[in-house]
Amino acid sequence: MAAGGATESVYRHGGRGNAENLPPFWGLRPRNQAARLRVAHGSPGYTRPTPIREAPAMTPNSPRSIVAALLLALGLLGAGWFAAQGMARLKTQDRYVTVKGSAEKIVDADLVVWPLPHTVSGNDLAEVQRHLDANTASIRAFFAEAGFKPEEIVVSPPRLEDRWAWAFGDNRPPERYRYANTVALRTSNVAQALAVLRRSGELVARGVMLGSEGDPGGGGPAFDYTRLNDIKPALIAEATANARESAEQFAKDSGARLGGIRSANQGVVSISDRDQSSPQVKKVRVVTTVEYFLKD
Repeated sequence: MAAGGATESVYRHGGRGNAENLPPFWGLRPRNQAARLRVAHGSPGYTRPTPIREAPAMTPNSPRSIVAALLLALGLLGAGWFAAQGMARLKTQDRYVTVKGSAEKIVDADLVVWPLPHTVSGNDLAEVQRHLDANTASIRAFFAEAGFKPEEIVVSPPRLEDRWAWAFGDNRPPERYRYANTVALRTSNVAQALAVLRRSGELVARGVMLGSEGDPGGGGPAFDYTRLNDIKPALIAEATANARESAEQFAKDSGARLGGIRSANQGVVSISDRDQSSPQVKKVRVVTTVEYFLKD
């Protein structure tokens, strides 16, 4: 007891003492030799360390224990819920049905392109060229008399062929030069073009030799429909509705319920003649492909 009291007295009054014998409740000891020497010799700058108080232990019934338990329970419940939802989603994604829906609309063509190829032949190149120019003027006049504007009549560059260039002797044709040209009518007045088409025989009476379907630019008038974007949204909506109706019937027959859309594809939009005898009447058809999820 005396030794312990003497040691405490020495530290209290700045006297000599052993730094290793600090009381345990102080909780601190000098870190290095210099600090130990200052403590042992009673350095004037030395102050008594403040005792460290330990935090109270967490007991099972303490508020901290209850909060921690609640947080852990909530975390486990949340993890279980997310896992269950993920398994259900994976199971649902494996079941789907693919259906197609279509929609059609009959429309009148709003554009016609009518190419008229014509050809002249002869051995005198200058005469052949004059004949070709006369035929071109006759066709232009024919369209102008029908009421078409000059910008609706398009004349292509002429094509000249020397048929003797690669033929010799008896293989040469009787007429050396063959000169061809195409005058095309491009207009949105389809009804007026059909009326002129019925009178195309008048050109033959004027001495114009029209080309056949095998000639460049031949093949008769071509009709087209250019306002597809005006009707396509409604057709796609109708086709999609038809696809959903088919999917609902399939789900009903299989004892399931129809879910959301898994994927959708607009598919093909086609414009074709309604029939061979009326190419100016078009049939627009839209086909969509949709995949729907199936639920129990």
